[in-house]
Amino acid sequence: MTEHTPLPFPVVAVVGLGTMGAGIAEITARSGRRVIGVELDRAAAEAARSRIEESTAHSVERGRITPDERADLLGRLTFTHELAAAAEAQLVIEEVPEVLELKRELFAELDRLCPAETVLATGTTALSVTRIAAATQRPERVIGLHFFNPAPVMQLVEVVRTVLTSAGAAEEAAEFARSLGKSPVAAGDRPGFIVNGLLFAYLNQAAAMFESRYATREDIDAAMRLGCGLPMGPLALLDLIGIDTARTVLEAMYAQSHDRLHAPAPILGQLAAAGLLGRKTGRGFYSYAAPGSAQVVAEPEHAGAGRPAGREVRSVGVCGSGTMATGIAEVFAKAGYPVLLVARSQEKADRARAALAASLDRMVAKGRLDAADRDAALARVTASGSLEDLAPADLVLEAVAEDLAVKRELFAALDKICRPGAVLATTTSSLPVVQCAMATSRPQDVVGMHFFNPAPAMRLVEVVSTVLTAEDVTATVLELCARVRKHPVECGDRAGFIVNALLFPYLNDAVRMIEEHYASVDDVDTAMRLGCGYPMGPFALLDVVGLDVSLTIEKVLHAEFREPGLAPAPLLEHLVAAGCLGRKSGRGFRDHARK
Repeated sequence: MTEHTPLPFPVVAVVGLGTMGAGIAEITARSGRRVIGVELDRAAAEAARSRIEESTAHSVERGRITPDERADLLGRLTFTHELAAAAEAQLVIEEVPEVLELKRELFAELDRLCPAETVLATGTTALSVTRIAAATQRPERVIGLHFFNPAPVMQLVEVVRTVLTSAGAAEEAAEFARSLGKSPVAAGDRPGFIVNGLLFAYLNQAAAMFESRYATREDIDAAMRLGCGLPMGPLALLDLIGIDTARTVLEAMYAQSHDRLHAPAPILGQLAAAGLLGRKTGRGFYSYAAPGSAQVVAEPEHAGAGRPAGREVRSVGVCGSGTMATGIAEVFAKAGYPVLLVARSQEKADRARAALAASLDRMVAKGRLDAADRDAALARVTASGSLEDLAPADLVLEAVAEDLAVKRELFAALDKICRPGAVLATTTSSLPVVQCAMATSRPQDVVGMHFFNPAPAMRLVEVVSTVLTAEDVTATVLELCARVRKHPVECGDRAGFIVNALLFPYLNDAVRMIEEHYASVDDVDTAMRLGCGYPMGPFALLDVVGLDVSLTIEKVLHAEFREPGLAPAPLLEHLVAAGCLGRKSGRGFRDHARK
């Protein structure tokens, strides 16, 4: 916006000056506008003034603004407990507690006080903007402006239109957000809008996963941080957001969708009833040093107590010749283990070893590995075209095609070849480990070791025990992961394990948003990157993973859990049928120029 272009909404009123309202008031004043802050009473208004004065003083200390800029900013702010003062504004933003009747009463009063052209915006995160607008005589001038906390830092603003909101009001609101240096995305009026609509279903499934004792809270959180690159694990994030807030959003989502995946996990209700609301009360899924503290207090560990020692592993065999097989072989070779890399022919095995050597060369070129360590690692890798050579190995991992028949045939062969007591591991990402195990006469020796791609770079390994896996086999793999500098997480043998069981329903929900014309591909990706700090939006990620791979995993999850909400989105099936598989085919949710 140029110096001569008038600012949209030169006077803005903010009603409700808690953390979010005060943040919005501050950034709006910083943009050069006059801001009227309205609170319940004189004491609350003065407290809000003090908060903003303190916040802006910190900004000066950190060099973000100058003392003169702070003085100008504070000079543009007025504080009052008289709602009638909002009538001077062209835009009124409410940030009062998330109670529908409270907001409706406020909007009815603002409608009475403010000129007809004033735009009234609600900051709700979960309530119906339409029902709030219905309390007024100007629903075409009512909109949702959902800022993210902390408002001065977070770049995203969801601009929420109802079926009655005028296009002009929506564009003015979006322009207002842009003038604050924010990135607005357009959303329709449904619970959760874009970000919370996708985020909270995922958080809810993580809570249910923990409640079922499928995995520990630490392993669930570590899996999503390390496996997906997320800034926080889902249970730690629920504690930060507040268990009560999460329940409110989920209840609103369920009331509209009637999707059982949106029905709040019972544990959320139990924690809320007990007053364990997360960081703000000092305890939720985790315990904290004090209410409001981010410092997690360690609790006694029960998982793994009394577990036997693992078996000795001196040599490793890897079956396969693809990217995952060579990556896993590289991990073990760099950690000092002799590795036998076995493919279907000597020629394929030699090519796989050459690919491994090229990977090590790239690490040397980037300064991440010295030449002597590269040579030593490569010397530990032997290529073979014969399974018989695996007979002396202590651990054999398969990384062959993700086809159950192929894997079962291989495990039956390994059962005959490998020595008694050898650990047999599958790297499957979606197939039942127990089905591989039952192809052998030693199912107690079979375990899942799900590495993530690229194996040398990704720290996470999901360690999957079946109902038959011996405890010392699980212990062997856990100990081995630590030796090769990987972070293991434990889980049972069910579809998706931890990461895919939480990730792919979220991706499927994003596809449904597009299918229903609720939001654009670009807006959804932008919303999840800026609103949640995700490294990629869901559609960018789907195009990288491959739409066909994603569809297969979603079908597996639906077949296992039989939840209607897990059924693959028809749009995803249509794109796969049309050969639009993502980057690898040149087209998916976006067109990718082939190079």
